[in-house]
Amino acid sequence: MKHIKFFFLFFVSLIVFSCIDDDARLTENITADSLLFYFEKANDESLDYQNRHISADTILAIISKQINDSLNRKNYFKLANRYFNMNAMDDYKKTTEIIISNSKKAKDSVSLAKAYSYLGDYYGSKFESEQAYTNYFYAEKIYARLKDDSKFAKTLLNKSVIQFNEKDFVGSEKSAFDALKILKKTNSDALTYEANNLLGVIYHELSEFDNSIKYHNDALLILKKQNVPSEYQSEATSLNNLGAVYQKKKNYKKALEYYYKSLKSKNILQDKPLLYTALIDNIAYCKFQLRDFESLPQLFLKTLKLRDSLKIYTGIISSNLNLSEFYQYKKDLKKAAFTANRAYEISKKHNLPRETLLSLKQLNLIDTQNSSNYSKEYIRINDSLQLSERQIRNKLARIEFETDDLIMQKDKLVEQQQSLIYLGFALLVLGIFIYVIRTQNAKNRELLLIQEQQAANEEIYQLMLTQQEKVEDVRQLEKRKIGQELHDSILGKLFGTRLSLGVLNSSRNEEDVEKRTTFIDHLKVIEQEIREISHDLNSETTAVFNNFVLMVSNFVENQKEAHGIIIDFQQDKNIDWSSIDNITKINLYRVLQESFQNINKYANATEVDISFKLKDNLLLLEIRDNGRGFDVKRKKKGIGLKNMMSRMKTLDGSMQIDSKTGEGTRLLFQVPKNNPK
Repeated sequence: MKHIKFFFLFFVSLIVFSCIDDDARLTENITADSLLFYFEKANDESLDYQNRHISADTILAIISKQINDSLNRKNYFKLANRYFNMNAMDDYKKTTEIIISNSKKAKDSVSLAKAYSYLGDYYGSKFESEQAYTNYFYAEKIYARLKDDSKFAKTLLNKSVIQFNEKDFVGSEKSAFDALKILKKTNSDALTYEANNLLGVIYHELSEFDNSIKYHNDALLILKKQNVPSEYQSEATSLNNLGAVYQKKKNYKKALEYYYKSLKSKNILQDKPLLYTALIDNIAYCKFQLRDFESLPQLFLKTLKLRDSLKIYTGIISSNLNLSEFYQYKKDLKKAAFTANRAYEISKKHNLPRETLLSLKQLNLIDTQNSSNYSKEYIRINDSLQLSERQIRNKLARIEFETDDLIMQKDKLVEQQQSLIYLGFALLVLGIFIYVIRTQNAKNRELLLIQEQQAANEEIYQLMLTQQEKVEDVRQLEKRKIGQELHDSILGKLFGTRLSLGVLNSSRNEEDVEKRTTFIDHLKVIEQEIREISHDLNSETTAVFNNFVLMVSNFVENQKEAHGIIIDFQQDKNIDWSSIDNITKINLYRVLQESFQNINKYANATEVDISFKLKDNLLLLEIRDNGRGFDVKRKKKGIGLKNMMSRMKTLDGSMQIDSKTGEGTRLLFQVPKNNPK
């Protein structure tokens, strides 16, 4: 029945825990399904902004309650992408900052570098170059340490773009070349294309047109491998960039060839509406420069309308300035001034200083009456912009230098900390080593003292045995003398007396005869008793069969005489004391002495029972008294009890104390029959 009950309980517990596991799995599945649903909803462009944002906020509420593991951080990245896609940039930033914090706590370098890149993208979209550059630089250092070449190169390209935007073309060129050098170790055609395309744009700005054309053509050659996704419209971008180079060289016909090639790209309006509007505007401008007015100003107006719908403010300004230049050529100064003023107002409203300068330059050409005012403002903004760009370039360089310096300082601190840790560890090991040596020496000294004490105890025991043997020898000698005396002297005299009485027995007086016969019989009995006593005294059969038992017996007798205690001493006949080592016997004897010291001093006992027993290869010494007893739990152990415990520990034995106030005391000592020490 017991086994049946056990299996029943096991079965029930199995069902319970299975239910718990099922519930946990069900909850986990529900959460996963919910996240999948809200992720899809947040990414559904057919829904309005509010519904998508509510779905994203719901995702944030769910994952913020989960543990900070790799899956949780992955979900945060997916959420950040959802916010980015719906242009909720502040939420995108907050989510990215959470990832950075969680990645630092988890010491997840991969996620940390990715999050820094995300934050760099955020500040880049806000044209906050310093913050963007700093975060890209942090990501770059981590990717370099992780030896992730593709992401390392991608971060360098992001830095290069920031430098390019701040007119640091030399720094931008260096970053792009560093990225290209790293990309040679990878198979990333998309990034290699970006690096070549970026170098082409940089050399365009530096007016190194041959280099610009070379790198744009290299970018196009990479695209022929068809490893770059078509939806990126990379070929159309490179063709537009080549057209821009020839446009700047004033080779408008060649520029138009590349613009038209680019415009033929499939799905360009859907995939890259910004590029499409730029192409239309560029084609219109080249036509204007070639004085081909057939489709003008319709193309300029078409571009402006598209850019207005997309809210591309730099593009809107560019379209208005192109229209202004067109109307100026057509001598329609009213429209020219209107479009130029519109470009100026938009640039001022959205704080676009470069576009403001272009607007002022155009207004200066049209509105000659206010030319001096436009010139003054142009100079002021231009000087401010140059100073700002110079400061930004210096800051970018300083960020890299200071961050490298901080990293070096951090590395030094880490190195110093490691040195301190190693030194501390070495000192700890040395301390432990010294402690172990000292402890071992102390143990060795203690062991030596124990050995010396054991040797002394054994010597004392041997002396006691020798003394006991001498006493016993003298006793046996005295017994033999008494026996001989009884046999030779008294027994002879009695025998002679009996014979004399026998002779006298010849008297015929019946009464005398009867009396004499009675006396003779009595004499025979006495004679026989004396003979038996004499024989026993001359024999050693009555001697105590073992000296240890004799020692204990003598001790017991002494206690009886000295303290008037009734002592019952029992010992197991199966104990072969000659086979027990002397260390065990002397310690048992000392324990017995200590016990009686306590009994005589504290117990006020009148009866004591002592017994030696052999049980399961253990020697048991039990001492009971009918004294006053004590509370074992409350009373502190005195020196006597501690000594007894110490002796038992020496013998690998044990000591048990049973006592109650008013009910006497029982001591039980157990030691191995054969002492292993």
